[in-house]
Amino acid sequence: MNGLLGAYVPGSSPLHRLPAGVKLAGLAVACTVLVLLGSPAALGVAAVVVAGLYALSRVSLAAAWAQVKPVRWFAVALFGMQWLFVDLQGALSTVLRVVLAVALAGLVTLTTRASAMMAALERCLSPARFVGLDPFRVSLLLSLTIRSVPVVAELATRVREAQRARGVERSVRAFAVPLVVGSLRHADALGEALSARGLDD
Repeated sequence: MNGLLGAYVPGSSPLHRLPAGVKLAGLAVACTVLVLLGSPAALGVAAVVVAGLYALSRVSLAAAWAQVKPVRWFAVALFGMQWLFVDLQGALSTVLRVVLAVALAGLVTLTTRASAMMAALERCLSPARFVGLDPFRVSLLLSLTIRSVPVVAELATRVREAQRARGVERSVRAFAVPLVVGSLRHADALGEALSARGLDD
């Protein structure tokens, strides 16, 4: 199931040893702090802290880059729009918040086994039983959703690069059709894997 839900990198760092629930709670707090930080300078300090956490986790540079790579073009487009409609400082702050939040979420994924993450989510969602929901299935859905975001983003990047290679980067159809088809194939693969584990009912 790890292959489905994340890019866990085995290790023995302090971050690897932290309970999944602590890391998920820390991620929520960190993202809240990022929203509250108002200046690029403060967010720059936050970026140094995030880089330090990656160093502490002892994951490879390639694995670290893979976490933010899917959102690089989105970040460029967001920066341009924010600079156009707000100002340079606002653009820098917004992009830094997004990139750092993605990097932190990626760090949790890299240092947490999918099974541990699902167990932590299931414990948090245990009150859902009182309204007729299965905490295990809800946690599985959330885990799959989290994992699918970077997968679809990476797929969008590959489709965009293929568009440029064919000289049709302005065609909405040439972007949307391969993206939808690729997303459906990913969903089918997930469905087959879940079915093989008896989770298709």
